Amino acid sequence: MTVPADQISTALAPFVATLAAYDLGPGSGGVHRGLPSSTVSITIPEEDPLEIAWVGRPGSRRRLRAVVAGLHLSAAELRQEGCTRGVWLTLSPLGAGALLGLPSSALAGDIADLADVVPAMADLPERLAACRSWPQRRALVERSLLTGLARHGERANSRELRATLAVLSGTTRVQEAAQLLGRSRRHLSSTVRTEFGVTPKEYQRLVRFEAARGRLVAAAGGGGDGLAAVAAASGFADQAHLTREWRAMAGCTPTEWLRAEGLTVRGSPARDRPPGEKRASNRPPGEERASNRLPSEERASR
Repeated sequence: MTVPADQISTALAPFVATLAAYDLGPGSGGVHRGLPSSTVSITIPEEDPLEIAWVGRPGSRRRLRAVVAGLHLSAAELRQEGCTRGVWLTLSPLGAGALLGLPSSALAGDIADLADVVPAMADLPERLAACRSWPQRRALVERSLLTGLARHGERANSRELRATLAVLSGTTRVQEAAQLLGRSRRHLSSTVRTEFGVTPKEYQRLVRFEAARGRLVAAAGGGGDGLAAVAAASGFADQAHLTREWRAMAGCTPTEWLRAEGLTVRGSPARDRPPGEKRASNRPPGEERASNRLPSEERASR
């Protein structure tokens, strides 16, 4: 159950992109592939801790009570055994500083336990577990974030940084963004690296990847555009470019990810799964697929 933007506290709206209850369901142990994103994410399981590892990096698996993930350009695999429900929220890059008290650059390319990142929120998982309904959980998370906002607040240069991200999101070339902002490319690169922990080009890649992910889900759900059209609309040179970028950033092709989600898009290679292959239950909490959301307030109150 995702909270509509107009229902998030007005004070939090500039910083919180998503606040959702998730239920990974009874699939293969509650497995979720955390894809690259232009937001900072926080995942708080209702009961059991999460196991998380970077895809393709043996030995990176960790067990955390609640997970904070900064901007990253590679995928992570989250596994939640037992109870597969929890709360998931995403923050704008500026939200990390305003709500958590540290720049998003301090979290970039990394995952950490919420208690280590924000000691004041160390008991939030236990307090959420004690709640009996989704409205109670949502209210508790909002109160915690508002407390952080009162403690840290917006930075003096937040307007400039917000404009920087907006221009980068609306352009495909760093030089074009620098010209629109009236800065040198070097100055723009230095600012973005210092504040967000990625280069301007990497941030543009994240935005483009997110756009493609949203269009893939929409196309699969509505039987609309094929992969080539999704690639063109999202700013990729062609379908092959889209596939290469997905391999690099998600650890799989768009078709493989869609199959894991039980979805297909026109233009996907017509390859059958190997005999005996079990479909993964990689359902991202709070994302576009309807089955990721709790179907009723009754279920949310569990």
